[in-house]
Formats: sequence, C-alpha cells, structure tokens
Amino acid sequence: MKFGPGGSGRGRGRGRGGPPGEKFARAFAQAAFEGGKGRRRARMFRRGELKLLTLHLIAEEPRHGYDLIRQIEELTGGHYAPSPGIVYPALTLMAEMDLIAETIDGDGKKIYSITDEGSARLAEDKAQIAEILARLEGVSKMGEASDGASIRRAVHNLKSAVRIRLADEEKGSDKILEVAAIIDEAAGKIERLK
Repeated sequence: MKFGPGGSGRGRGRGRGGPPGEKFARAFAQAAFEGGKGRRRARMFRRGELKLLTLHLIAEEPRHGYDLIRQIEELTGGHYAPSPGIVYPALTLMAEMDLIAETIDGDGKKIYSITDEGSARLAEDKAQIAEILARLEGVSKMGEASDGASIRRAVHNLKSAVRIRLADEEKGSDKILEVAAIIDEAAGKIERLK
C-alpha cells in the first residue's frame, strides 16, 4: 500500500554531485528567501511523503496533531510548518487505512499512535523515510548557513541607496549606467562564491 504515485518513489530526488536532497534544499531555501512574490513556492513534500513522515513521527511516540506540525517545523529549522488543513485530513485518512489509531487524552484531544499495519508500512519504506529526513535536514542546514534576515536587510539597504542616489538622474545618464555596472559586478562575485 503506497501513498505516492508509482510506488514508494525510492531513488527520486537525489541531485548529482551532492547528498540526497541538497538540490531540493537549495531550491526551497531560495523560494523561502524570495518570499514567493510572483512565483510558485517550492513544495516541501512530494505526493504521499507528508503522510509517510507523519507516520514515522507517530511511530517514535504517540502525538497530537499540533505536536506533529511543531515537530515537522523543528525538523526544517523553522522554515516550514504544514497547515492544519493538510495534517488533520492526512491523519483521518491514515486512521481509515488502519495505519494509526486515535484515542482521546485527558484534555479531550485526539492523540495518534501507530498500529501494527502502520509499523509494517514503515518497515517497507525505510529508505524513503531516510531520504525525506535527509532532505529536511538539508533545508534546516541551508537556513543555518544563510542568515536570511541579514541578506534581506542588505538587499533592502541596496534598494534604498539606489533609489536615493538615482532619484534625480535622467534616463540613460552615466550615473545610472555606473550603478548598474556596480550591481552587476556584485552579482557576478556572489555567483562565483564557493
């Protein structure tokens, strides 16, 4: 019983020249930095992967839906938290598939635990779970490696400086061309960073 299309999807998502998920982590970090303005935001999970990750987390210990959301956010270093509108329907589906069991705790909240069928499902897809966890770790590390706040501040400062410096310049003036050349040079240096 597979969640995703075409079976478990093992082996997909491995970028050339780096650890599993590095290419995805870079794309997701870039999309998060750009804020999705005018662009489609990168998807964190392929079809069926969120359910599989959720099942893995429930196998670690019984959890509430909110706990699952917070745990996934923690795994990504705070860069992604699935919405309740995605998590709770997934939990309902997994309960209907007898992969998890629902009980009510002392506060009247649902708590989810894994069933024998859910454990068997996890055993089938250990490799895919490892790949998902590696990808999420990559997203978390990308966030640690690049302080998005300082980059956004620097870009904002650059925009302000350009706007102020060129406010009174005529179209096609030498100053505008000089500023464009400086920005192009800086962009080139950033692209060549190793």
